[in-house]
Amino acid sequence: QVQLVESGGGLVQPGGSLRLSCAASGSIFRIITMAWYRQAPGKERELVAQITSGGSTNAADSVKGRFTISRDNAKNALFLQMNSLKSEDTAVYYCNFKVLNEFGILYGYWGQGTQVTVSS
Repeated sequence: QVQLVESGGGLVQPGGSLRLSCAASGSIFRIITMAWYRQAPGKERELVAQITSGGSTNAADSVKGRFTISRDNAKNALFLQMNSLKSEDTAVYYCNFKVLNEFGILYGYWGQGTQVTVSS
């Protein structure tokens, strides 16, 4: 079992910055991908950015050039640096790990979410 805990959310003014962190604990055999999703009120959860085990990244068009995803392999930690925040970035942000166990079975794990509110 893997547990994910996000932190770093909060209230920030438009144009400001926040850095989200996701810490993993539990038995992890091999991480395939790590990602950040977000869900705004009344909207579906959407992919914000993803990073593979090889270090390749991709991000939603709406955040390209403003958000940067990174990872610490040694600590199984995931980060999201968010700059030039806009009101439309307001959402609950979730981290997601896709993990392979020793039997080759793929599992997906979610954190509990952290609220990001961009408002003046």
